[in-house]
Amino acid sequence: MSASTRRLTAAGAVVEFLKRQYVERDGGRHRLVNGVFGIFGHGNVTGLGQALDDYGGEELPYHQPKNEQAMVHTAVAFAKARRGLGAFACTSSVGPGATNMVTGAATATINRLPVLLLPGDIFASRIPAPVLQQLESPASMDVSVNDCFRPVSRYWDRINRPEQLMAALPEAMRVMADPAVAGAVTLALPEDVQTEAFDYPSQLFDERVYRIARARADRAALAAAAEMIRASRRPFIVAGGGVYYSEAEAALRALVDKTHVPVGVTQAGKGVLPDAHPYCLGALGTTGTLAANRLAQGADLVIVLGSRLSDFTTASKTQFQQPGVRFVSLNVSAYDAHKHGALPLVADARAGLEDLAAALSGYRIAEEHEREIRAAREEWDRVHREIVHPKREGGLLHQAEVIRILNEHAGEDATVVHAAGGLPGDLHKLWKSRASGDYHSEYGYSCMGYEIAGALGVKMARPERDVYAFVGDGSYLMLNHEIVTSVQEGRKITVVLVDNHGYQCIHNLQRSCGSHGFGNEFRAREEETGRLTGPPVEVDYVANARSLGAVAFCADNEDALRRTLAEARAQDRTCLVYVPIEPRTSIPGFSWWDVPVAEVTETEEVRRAREAYLGARQKQRFHY
Repeated sequence: MSASTRRLTAAGAVVEFLKRQYVERDGGRHRLVNGVFGIFGHGNVTGLGQALDDYGGEELPYHQPKNEQAMVHTAVAFAKARRGLGAFACTSSVGPGATNMVTGAATATINRLPVLLLPGDIFASRIPAPVLQQLESPASMDVSVNDCFRPVSRYWDRINRPEQLMAALPEAMRVMADPAVAGAVTLALPEDVQTEAFDYPSQLFDERVYRIARARADRAALAAAAEMIRASRRPFIVAGGGVYYSEAEAALRALVDKTHVPVGVTQAGKGVLPDAHPYCLGALGTTGTLAANRLAQGADLVIVLGSRLSDFTTASKTQFQQPGVRFVSLNVSAYDAHKHGALPLVADARAGLEDLAAALSGYRIAEEHEREIRAAREEWDRVHREIVHPKREGGLLHQAEVIRILNEHAGEDATVVHAAGGLPGDLHKLWKSRASGDYHSEYGYSCMGYEIAGALGVKMARPERDVYAFVGDGSYLMLNHEIVTSVQEGRKITVVLVDNHGYQCIHNLQRSCGSHGFGNEFRAREEETGRLTGPPVEVDYVANARSLGAVAFCADNEDALRRTLAEARAQDRTCLVYVPIEPRTSIPGFSWWDVPVAEVTETEEVRRAREAYLGARQKQRFHY
C-alpha cells in the first residue's frame, strides 16, 4: 500500500467510508451513519460481515436484529427521533433477506427519512449463475430481486466493480443528508464484488461533513404570502412534520403567539405546538378533532407548514370547504410546496417561519375569528372528556380509556410509538401532547409491525426517554420478535398491547360501508359453514412476551392498568402490559375519508352505503 492509496475489499471500503461521514446543522455535528443492523447469509457474511468485524468497532457498531423488515423500521424510527440528523445502515443477504427490506424501504421513503440499505446481490461475474436464491429473468441477466428497491428508493445503484464505490458512496450520502430528498438509499452489493480488493485513494476515507443550510424563501414570494395572510379573514395553519424535522417549534410558537392564527396538526406534526396552547386545535383531517376540522372547513387561507398534504390531512380533499380558499405552502421540498396550487415558499421551516413572522409584524387575526377559535376549543374539550370517559357498566376497558390512562401516566419525557390499525386515528385525536417528541407516529405508510421495532429505534436515538410501543394484537402478531433485540441490546421499551381479537379498525370500516363483516376477526373456522365465524382464537400474549425475554403484566381494568404501568416503569428491562379491550368500540369522526364502496353488490346495506358515498364525494374540491 502506497502513501496515497489504501488496499481494501469493496466491503471494507464501505465500512471505512461510512465511519467518517457527518451531517451538520446550526454548528452541531452529528454522525450520519451510526451503526449497521444486519442479518447475515451467504450473500454478505464473508464480504460486509467480515469487513464489519475487521473495521467496524465503536465508530460503526454492528447490531443484530431478528427480521430484515423490522431492522429497517428500527433505523427509520431512529432517524425520525433524531430529526433526520443521523441514520443507520441495514445489510441483508441476497434473496429473501433483501426483499424483506423492501417494505421498510418504502416506509423510509414515504416518510422522507434517511436509511442506507446494503443488500447482497447476485455474482457480478455471473459464473456461478444461477446462484442460490437468484431470480432468473429471460429478458436480462442484469436483473435481480434488488431491482424491487428501485421505485421505493431515493437513490439506487448496483456496484459491479469495487472502484464504482468512489462515485456511488458520496452520492448516497448526499441524498441521505438532504432533507428535501431524503429516503431510502440502496446500494446493491454483488457477493463476489464485496470480497474483491482495490487500491482506493486515501482521501476517499477523509472526514466529510454535509452541511444542512437553512434555505430562505424568495423575498417576493414571502411578501406575497404576507399580503395574502393580512387580507384573509379566517386564516388557518397546517403544521406538519417539516416543523419537527427543522426544529422550528419555537419559531412556530412565536408566530402563533403574535398573530393568533389557529393551528391544526398532522400525524407527523403533532406535538410541535402543545395541545394546551390556546391556538392549538389539535389533529386535522380524517382523524382530526372537532375543533380543528370546524375551523379548517371555514378557512379562506390555509398556511401549510412542512406537510405533503396526504388524503388523511385533507380528508380526501373535502376538508377545506370555503369557496375560493387559497393556500400558502412553506416546505423544503419544491414538489410538496406547489401542491394544491399553493403560493410556494421553498425554504427551511424554521427560517421561513422567522421570515414570515417578521413580514407579519403588527398583524393579528380579527376578534370574530378569535371567538370562533375559543368556542371550538371549548366544545372539543367537552366532547373529548366524554370520549375518554365512556359511559359503561362494568365490562372491559375501551381503547379511548387506555389512551387517556397512558397519556396521564407517560409525561412529557416519554414517547408513544404507533403505526397502524385503529390506534393512530384515536391517538391523533385524543392524545394530549405536552412537548415535541412525545408522539411518534409512522402514518406515512401506516405499516403494521413498525411499533415494537420503531420503539427500539426511538430508544436507541433518545435513551433518556421512556418509550412506549402502543400496538394492537394484529400488529403484534406480525413483528413481535424485536422484543428479543431490545433485551439483547439492553434498551428497555414498554409494549402496551391492546387485544380486541382481530383487525377491528378495518372491521369497523368494512361495516360502516355496509358489509356484515368478513375476514377481519381472529375467529375459529366453523365446521358447518366453513367460515371464520367461530369463537375468538385465544392467544396467551403474556406468556409469549415472557418467552421473548420481557417482563409481562396483564391489566383488565383502570386501577390494574395504572398499577402495572407504574410497575413496568420500575423495571430495568423491556416490559409488556397486556390490556384486553372491548372489540367493537369506536369514537366519533369529524371528517371524511374516500374509501370506495362497491357499485354492484348482493347486499342491500352496501347499496345504501354506495349512495351515501356518492353523496360525500360531491364535497371533494380540487385545488390545483
